[in-house]
Amino acid sequence: MLGNRQARTLLEEAELIRSADEVQAAVRRVADAVNATLADQHPLVLSVMGGAVVFTGQLLPLLDFPLDFDYLHVSRYGNEKQGGTLHWKVAPRENVRGKVVLVLDDILDEGETMHAIKQRVMELGATKCYCAVFADKEKGMDKPLRADFVGMELPNRFVFGFGMDVHGAWRNLPAIYALKES
Repeated sequence: MLGNRQARTLLEEAELIRSADEVQAAVRRVADAVNATLADQHPLVLSVMGGAVVFTGQLLPLLDFPLDFDYLHVSRYGNEKQGGTLHWKVAPRENVRGKVVLVLDDILDEGETMHAIKQRVMELGATKCYCAVFADKEKGMDKPLRADFVGMELPNRFVFGFGMDVHGAWRNLPAIYALKES
């Protein structure tokens, strides 16, 4: 975790790569696509804590259909810059059985976490599982899955803001920043 001064210095040295207006337009695009696809499904929406909390909080009021809501908590990153072992803090529950499920996450990086979530949800008996991510990182490699709904593409850099953190800080930014490249 960064101290206050370290976090502020990091932000001052970072590069703004997507403005708050671009972020809001991306959320609106996802909402429009989800509304068009799931309007008559009454899905169970699962938010992936903690990265998707900002995306979820802004997306849900834009959805114009009834839904059920729950969350799960899984991570491959912790406070690290690279993914590691998958850690389930709160796994999907039996309430997915017989449901259309929409999983919301902040970013599709390598795709391993979302792939594991979708696999678990389907094993628990969901009838269908859609994945919506605020951002898809351009990794230049094949990922184990593609998200059904994507707000924006981001470059293959360490990004933070709008739910994504850097060493535990700055999830609360309304725009997207990238660490300065060395």
